[in-house]
Amino acid sequence: MAAPSTPRPSLILPRASSHAHSQSSAVGPISDSAASRRRRGDFVFVVNPSGANGRTGKQWKQLLPHLRTRLADQCNICECITTGPSHAIDVTRKVIKDGADAVIAVGGDGTLHEVVNGFFCEGSPVHALDLGPDHSTTLGLIPLGTGSDFARTFGWASDPHDAIDRIVRGRKSKLDIGMMEGPNRDHFFVNVADIHLSAKAGYFASMYKRFGNLCYVFGALRGFWGHNNRDLRIKVNGGEWKTVHKVTALCIGNAKYFGGGMKITPTADPFSGSLEVVILQDFKWYDFLLKLHRLYGGTHLTVNGVSSIRAQTIEVMEVMANGDIFVQSDGEHFGFLPTKFSLLPGAVNFFC
Repeated sequence: MAAPSTPRPSLILPRASSHAHSQSSAVGPISDSAASRRRRGDFVFVVNPSGANGRTGKQWKQLLPHLRTRLADQCNICECITTGPSHAIDVTRKVIKDGADAVIAVGGDGTLHEVVNGFFCEGSPVHALDLGPDHSTTLGLIPLGTGSDFARTFGWASDPHDAIDRIVRGRKSKLDIGMMEGPNRDHFFVNVADIHLSAKAGYFASMYKRFGNLCYVFGALRGFWGHNNRDLRIKVNGGEWKTVHKVTALCIGNAKYFGGGMKITPTADPFSGSLEVVILQDFKWYDFLLKLHRLYGGTHLTVNGVSSIRAQTIEVMEVMANGDIFVQSDGEHFGFLPTKFSLLPGAVNFFC
C-alpha cells in the first residue's frame, strides 16, 4: 500500500485573518515578513480531530485563540489535522526533516504514540536535512484524547491551558524512548508495552473507543474469553534465556500507567535510563476483580504472582511457538511474539 500523502502543515497566523487554512492546505510562498517568522522556529501541532469521539477537534478549535495569545510572538504556529492511521507518523517525519523546532501531539496516547514514531525512521532518529547536527526537534504534548495515561505519570492535570504553559516555559528534559523489534518491523513506544492478556484486551478495547474509558472494561471482558496463561521465555540484558511459567501478562514500562489509569509499572521513570518489567503469573479472572484496586493504585508489586525487574533490554518468546501471543505498545496493536524490547536513553527532547 502506498504511504499516505503528507501535506505541509498549515501556518496559523498570530491574528485571525482570511489566510486561515484547512487541513489539506499548504503554506504558500514565503514573504519577507513570513521568512522572519520562520526564523523564530516552527512549532507544529499534530491534531487528531476524531479523538475522544470528535471532542479533540472541537477542543482544539476552542484552544486556538489562547494558543495564539501565548505563543504567536515566540514562534511560527503550524497545525496538521490528521486524516487517518499513521498520518501523524508521516507528517512528523516530514516536518522534522524540514527543520521544525517542536512537534506537539494534540490528542490522546494514540496520537502521542504516532508522533513519537515519527521521530524515527527505519530504526534511526530523523534529523533536519539542512540545519546541521546541533539542531533538534522537541516533542510536546497537549493531552485531549480518550486516554492520557502518559500525562498521568507526571501528575499533569487534564487542563490543556496547563500544557500550553509548559510549552511557553520551554523547559526541556531528555526523554527515554522504548524500541520494539519484531519479526517484520521495528517500532517505538513512550509509555507502556505489554504482552498476552493485557495486549489482547487492548486490541479489543480499540473496537469500543466510542464508549470512552469503558472501552477498557469491554476489552478486558473479551480478552478473558478463551484466555489461557502461557509459559514464556525471556532474556534480560543479554543474559541467559529463562522460562517464566503461567504468564498472564508481561508489561514493559517506560512510564507508569496504561489502560485508562492503571498504575501497572509503578516505579517506571521515563528519565531513568531503564525500563520496569512487571510480570503477572497464574492470574484467574477473579484475581483481577479482587486485586483490581491494587493494580490501579500501583500497590500490586507485593501481591503473590507479581514480580518486577529493571532492564535495558528484554527479549520475549513463546516456549511452544503458536504465533498467537498479542503484543501492543502505548495501547496500539504491534503484532505477536517473539519481540525484543530495548531502551534508547534520552533519545528525544521533551517539554515538561
